Amino acid sequence: MLGEYRIEGKRAAEIAASVERAVGSGGLEPGQLLPPMRELAVQLGVNPNTVAAAYRTLRERGVIETAGRRGSRVRPKPATTAREVSRLDVPPGVRNLSDGNPDPALLPALAEAFAAAAAHTDREPVLYGEAAVEPELARLARADLDADGVPDGPVTVTSGSLDAIERVLAAHLRPGDAIAVEDPGWRSLLDLAPALGLRTVPVGVDDEGPLPDDVRRALRAGARALIVTDRAQNPTGAAVSATRARALRSVLKEHPQTLLIEDDHGHRIVDLPLHPLAGVTRHWAFVRSVAKAYGPDLRLAVFTGDPVTADRVQGRQRLGPGWVSRLLQRAVVRLWASGAVDVRVVAAAYGRRRDALIGALAERGVPAYGRSGMNVWVPVPDETGAVARLLHSGWAVAPGAVFRVSAPPGLRITVSTLAPPDIAPLADAVASAVGPVPARRYM
Repeated sequence: MLGEYRIEGKRAAEIAASVERAVGSGGLEPGQLLPPMRELAVQLGVNPNTVAAAYRTLRERGVIETAGRRGSRVRPKPATTAREVSRLDVPPGVRNLSDGNPDPALLPALAEAFAAAAAHTDREPVLYGEAAVEPELARLARADLDADGVPDGPVTVTSGSLDAIERVLAAHLRPGDAIAVEDPGWRSLLDLAPALGLRTVPVGVDDEGPLPDDVRRALRAGARALIVTDRAQNPTGAAVSATRARALRSVLKEHPQTLLIEDDHGHRIVDLPLHPLAGVTRHWAFVRSVAKAYGPDLRLAVFTGDPVTADRVQGRQRLGPGWVSRLLQRAVVRLWASGAVDVRVVAAAYGRRRDALIGALAERGVPAYGRSGMNVWVPVPDETGAVARLLHSGWAVAPGAVFRVSAPPGLRITVSTLAPPDIAPLADAVASAVGPVPARRYM
């Protein structure tokens, strides 16, 4: 009995469904502790293994989380909640700087690339049983990876970065395992982890990437995986420096069994050099998507990794979607080969907008951060109030809560579409909305 709600059922599926109904109706609240498995088994008159199977199903669906001897409880934040909260209702006339999208003016035209890909496919149609990866895409991707010092490994194609990360996590981890994640960090990843039944261990970040001491602490505490954003970190704009990469490699050498996943979604929109960590641990994956540089609707990412990881992901992919459209792969090849995106031009455009806003905020006494990419992170003492005041002033920004585990409050401002005349009015509005910011570590 939990409050006024009684868990019911004789089979594992019935018990799991009973808990899910209660969570959906509010009969079981976020964070509420569930009965120990043996205790619930006695109440229901079933075998403890039946309750264990129900709890396992609930973990895999992201409904509950388990913390060893501390028991199982309703997950504090259901898998869709953070994304739903982050979708601000932006009224007409309000400038939307909350969505994290690239500047459409900096995205390449796609018609010619898809026409060429379609003509290729007409000549050489892809049939069942053929290779999942377009050979020319693998060749070009591997050449880029080699140039950036990423270790050799098979090239696999997935439907975006998050798809790759999910598949790699599922290939190695099981519900209840802990993973070290950047804090603040990518909100989709923070939602994905508990949906897979994984526990997140926050790792602080600064302008140069994850903090080595935090990483060491997380791995010593039992985190089995570490996820690092190499450049254009979302939401802070951090980029792993050469010095930080050396320090992180040193930590990872102490924990060679750690599953390392690197996300380089800033590829082709950032002109800072890459300092990869891949290869230090036994199992690793390095992921690059085309979304930021070529358009979010191009759901394609390439990843390489150690042979075991790549083989597991490819094998599971064959049992599901089979492959990512070779037509799409051929269009991406055409975009890459034609130089459709000028990295220097794109990186400089985003850099000017970030630097202008950060500089204007500094002149008004407001610290802000954004070393790379298209976002600026602004620490605030009152996150909810600042978002509301900015919305009233005509600017919609993303609340930091959807990016944080235990980091201090902040705002994410996407600078992609800012023009020079926007900078001063936006900085004035942010300074007015934020108020005095106490001195502290910003992330």
